[in-house]
Amino acid sequence: MGRDVSGTKKVVPALSNIRGIGNNLAHYITRSLDIDRNQRMGMLSDEQIKSIEDSLKNIENSYPAFDLNRQKEMQKGKDSHVIETDLIVAKKQDIDLERILQSWRGTRHSLGLKVRGQRTRCTGRSGKVVGVRKSTLKPGTASK
Repeated sequence: MGRDVSGTKKVVPALSNIRGIGNNLAHYITRSLDIDRNQRMGMLSDEQIKSIEDSLKNIENSYPAFDLNRQKEMQKGKDSHVIETDLIVAKKQDIDLERILQSWRGTRHSLGLKVRGQRTRCTGRSGKVVGVRKSTLKPGTASK
């Protein structure tokens, strides 16, 4: 899938290092292919690696819809699963669509503010200091 996986890690953590594949999906893959989860990734045979690659290419057909990362997509109307750079591109397109539609989330994204309802009074500040004024010290008064 265009990503090198560390051969020293066990199968599930190594698969979950691929962007777009989480821990649950990695467990689904190992269970469905009857691969030992305690085995190291570098110790797998070529047939097992080939079967993992095939299952990653056909994720939409092999695994339940609730475990896919693009459920009922706006453009296609289908459940799909994207991995690696396709996931980055899809996420950017979603944010751009929200900006174009001028939804609440889109305006928050465009202003660089928090999107998911977090408070912004004391956290999420970047850049200059807000709300703090430093008074000048008068000559002869020393702070302790």
